[in-house]
Amino acid sequence: MTHPAAGAERVSKQFGATLALDGVSFVVGFGEIHAIVGENGAGKSTLIRILGGVHRPDSGVIRVDGQDRHFTSPRDAIAAGIVTIPQELRLVPALSIAENIALGALPVRKIGAIAIVDRARMHADARAVLAELGFDPDPDRPVATLGFAERQLVAIAKALRRRCRVFILDEPTAALEKHEIERLFAVLARMKGQGTAVIYISHHLDEVVAIADRCTVLRDGRVAAVSSRGDFSVHDLVVAMTGRAAEDVVAAPLAPGEVLLEARPNDAATAHVPAKWRPVRRQEHAPLKIRVRAREVVGLAGLLGSGAGGMLRGLFAKPAAAIAAGIGMVPGERALGLVMNQSVRDNILLPNLAALSRLGLIDRRAGDRIVAELMELVDIRPRRPELSARALSGGNQQKVILAKWLARRIAVLLLDEPTQGIDVAAKAQIHALIRDFVARGGGALIHSSDLAELARLCDCVLAVRQRRVVATLDRADGLDEVKLRAAIGG
Repeated sequence: MTHPAAGAERVSKQFGATLALDGVSFVVGFGEIHAIVGENGAGKSTLIRILGGVHRPDSGVIRVDGQDRHFTSPRDAIAAGIVTIPQELRLVPALSIAENIALGALPVRKIGAIAIVDRARMHADARAVLAELGFDPDPDRPVATLGFAERQLVAIAKALRRRCRVFILDEPTAALEKHEIERLFAVLARMKGQGTAVIYISHHLDEVVAIADRCTVLRDGRVAAVSSRGDFSVHDLVVAMTGRAAEDVVAAPLAPGEVLLEARPNDAATAHVPAKWRPVRRQEHAPLKIRVRAREVVGLAGLLGSGAGGMLRGLFAKPAAAIAAGIGMVPGERALGLVMNQSVRDNILLPNLAALSRLGLIDRRAGDRIVAELMELVDIRPRRPELSARALSGGNQQKVILAKWLARRIAVLLLDEPTQGIDVAAKAQIHALIRDFVARGGGALIHSSDLAELARLCDCVLAVRQRRVVATLDRADGLDEVKLRAAIGG
């Protein structure tokens, strides 16, 4: 194989006034793991969407195995041997795990002249590829019943089932735990040994240092650096990405105030109601387990399948009642917290229309003033409220979700994987916004698979096993990743 597996030569792409890629050149070889890193908005997603056939470049050339290619759709890229696992998972919730994995390449058998789906083979194929990832669910289980991390494993399994020459993964470990990450790395090493080219996009820079043979750094739509294994560290990558060393936010202890939220885990009927508005009914056999006070950040930690994420989502099971009670929710999947084809302005104002309405008319001037103030406060870039939410980077989309709840002046903020899939600089900004929210008298409840994040950010963390809170770890007693992992059974 004398040619690179795939690459781009002087590729540019513009969306309106935004120049997403400016003359980017990139190649990945057969049997190579090549990482692409950069801040949100640096051009990573645009580049891999062009390689995956989602976007067409305005100028420049895409090559696969030395041949110029002009993809008009993702189907063209798949036919050329390029399979992409996007950050926004493309699964069909109503179908089963096995059906999703086989979708697009269903196994069939013939009965005479009639071809029917070979369900036994479909189940066997699903079990085999999921076993490579250490995941053993019922193949008939609907994808809609899975958590985000489990759906991510299904999406990866779907790609692994296809025979691909170039395998692109966009933030594949964002919601995975350590042993799932190790299993994925083992699978990638095996694919590399078989000659597959792997393009790996991640904001977890320690993973990039551990797994990548080469790394391309993008900044403002251009290539800022290309380095080989051994020539780059996490610090080097941060400096190349941002032009400066990133500063992390360490939680500063605050004096907790009144109880804002008390709830029994998994009790959707009462869990969303803060104590300051209506006390939750107490039962001796079901004591209250989750409590959030003013000026306090509480974490929920648990292994995959522990139910920790479900507990958080249960608190927002009745959104209208929860919002009326002063609770806002930042979901793990940004598409669930935004109307993607609506503007940044409309998304921020959506939960606040009643407050801006007078005799059925919206006070647009007041709305514009609120949006401008919040875009400046949370640093949403670019400062263009008319842009659709879909046009923003992941980190800026997350800021828009935060901004809409800040506009409503909610009392309790629920956050599910708040920094999943965003870069180190945006992560520090999100942490600072959360701490500022609680410093002003709010309370925050966070579920995160990143135990180091919980240890840095939270005043206390609730360890969850089998949908039960089994331990409370307080910052005053020492809070670190090792203690958290032991408490959740890791």
